Amino acid sequence: MRAEPICPRCFGPLRPPSAWSSAWRCGPHGDVLPLQPPRRPSAAAVEALGKSARVPIWLPWPLPQGWLVTGFAEAGDERSGVRGTVVALSGPSLTHGPADMLIIAEEPGVGLGSGYAGLPATDPGEGFGEGPPHAKVDIMGHPTPLWCVGAEPDRAVYAGEALGNWLWAVIWPAEAGYLMTLAELSLRDLRDENQAFDLPLGAFSPRLGDDGS
Repeated sequence: MRAEPICPRCFGPLRPPSAWSSAWRCGPHGDVLPLQPPRRPSAAAVEALGKSARVPIWLPWPLPQGWLVTGFAEAGDERSGVRGTVVALSGPSLTHGPADMLIIAEEPGVGLGSGYAGLPATDPGEGFGEGPPHAKVDIMGHPTPLWCVGAEPDRAVYAGEALGNWLWAVIWPAEAGYLMTLAELSLRDLRDENQAFDLPLGAFSPRLGDDGS
């Protein structure tokens, strides 16, 4: 598992802050919020991430049958705070073999969701939000629309907006994208107090190690 922060948009190396600049810098993308080394699935990881996250840490709850929490990641640093969060999940697919899902919340401009989707910009791109939504998730009793986004052919990507932040779901393989339309997911923010989760934890997701490929 990598030990250094990388670019949230292209997953390339970064130049760290210096005496001349307090920002992390990517060669192709300029100043970015660093994508920190991922966290293995544990209650301690949830607690640590919850203390510094300025955006939701979305967890589908209850989880689809047979699914497990398989890791966490964040974009940001001590100076900026965590401005993008990732919850990794793994479970059975209707097709042959397992499936993986990343649920991402981020402030506009971070580029974390589009990075995992394989998109060049920091947002879902032209045509987003046009026409009826392709899926909906429940957030605090309110249906939140999501639109399918054109992405790398090996994955299904859905994007929407929730509480002023981007919300992304990136799913492998692409055929497992049915989860967003059939599973009737309800999202809970792991930062919220007065809620107890007995999280079923699985092996660390390799999707968090790089661009998810």
